[in-house]
Amino acid sequence: MSGTATGALDAGLLDAVLERARAVPPTSDFPTVDALLDWFAALAEDHPGLVRRRRVGTSRLGEPIEMFSVGDGPRPHLLFAGVHPNEPIGFRTLQHLAAELVADAGLRASTNATWHLVPCIDPDGTRLNESWFGDPSDRAAYARGFYRPAPSEQVEWTFPFAYKDAYFDDVIPETQALMRLIDELRPELMVSLHNAELGGVYYYLSEDLPDAVGPLHAVPAALGLPLDTGEPESPALQRLAPAVYRAGSTRDEYDYLASLGLDAGSLVGGEGSAAYARRHGTVTLIAELPYWSHPAADDARETDADYVDVVRAKAESLVELGSTLTALLDEARPDLTLRSPFLRASESFVPMMTEAGTSELVRAGRLPSRPATGAEVFSNQEVVRMFRLRFGGMLVRALAAEATAGLATARLRRVHAQARTLYDGWLADAQAVTGLEVLPVERLVGVQYGATLAMSHVLAARG
Repeated sequence: MSGTATGALDAGLLDAVLERARAVPPTSDFPTVDALLDWFAALAEDHPGLVRRRRVGTSRLGEPIEMFSVGDGPRPHLLFAGVHPNEPIGFRTLQHLAAELVADAGLRASTNATWHLVPCIDPDGTRLNESWFGDPSDRAAYARGFYRPAPSEQVEWTFPFAYKDAYFDDVIPETQALMRLIDELRPELMVSLHNAELGGVYYYLSEDLPDAVGPLHAVPAALGLPLDTGEPESPALQRLAPAVYRAGSTRDEYDYLASLGLDAGSLVGGEGSAAYARRHGTVTLIAELPYWSHPAADDARETDADYVDVVRAKAESLVELGSTLTALLDEARPDLTLRSPFLRASESFVPMMTEAGTSELVRAGRLPSRPATGAEVFSNQEVVRMFRLRFGGMLVRALAAEATAGLATARLRRVHAQARTLYDGWLADAQAVTGLEVLPVERLVGVQYGATLAMSHVLAARG
């Protein structure tokens, strides 16, 4: 990229960003909540003139949520990690960013920003994933230790929402803390630190910024990571460029579901952070990147498969998954006594599989026939494998909690055994996928770090 400009970003500035992104030191794991917070506390103690520490909220289980601010520039930047607690790449990204800002006055000066960093916005949920943080390359360990809160308990999707017959105001404490920060700081740039699981890199932007596309594409390319050009997370998303989408909103999802003739009001919940921050003119960036890559992630070649058939096959598999998990949950329900986070998540996500499959069947019936790309075939198949491992695994954990507590009846033990056998088969199917590449953590951090710096410079250049 040397000597050339990408978008409106100065070529020399972009080269400096890419050099920084490539220079993230090797690392192979993710920190636990305690280790992460201890690290930031030590940074603040060691650099009292540079790092300001402040409590900004409290988790539902009573844990303080803290923010660490670095720099004194007039451009407020707000970054927060742990938004979905199975997505810890952002923990290492914030550590690296904070260390670089403290050590490098030139970096602070070049961005002319005040960086407000929330290391972990959901400590309660994150602790339920820590069993696999020591070796995130192990897909089986990740799957068995996976936890994602029910949507009504997720920080990202519990902002207030009112539209037509949909209404949500059950805002959890962690989201309330984030709302207060957004309203107080009115950030120019907000980075919600998410990550995906398998495939390639893709981004969300809260608005169409053509000058940002080139730099955002350049960052993963510099680190040897593919873009993900397969199926987007939702058909409601607007594609701005290859692997770049407008940040989704619940209003968009509502309108899409209603267009299919579905009861949209019953299928949506709260709003997202990007939509909430838009009232302040905030530009939101989300860089989604996987733990494992696959050659098909950016395979744009046409296959012999019809795209309609690919979508329909996924839809039918999701309906089947929903039916299978529903049957297990219904059989266990009379004997369930613990309202564990795993059970609450299962009760929410299990019916969503049937709903998602049903909506995709409707969409498939309206699609024109065309060849599917290799990326589309792989991503549609992979989402089924992913949901089996995610939601089957959490149901197994919900049933195991009863057994561990000594509360499992004979019927519950039988259902638990059935669920484990089924889950072992799904895990074996996922592990049979060939061509997976474990991505070094430092390259993943480099993408989030580089994309954040690039976006900061793009916004500064637009004035």
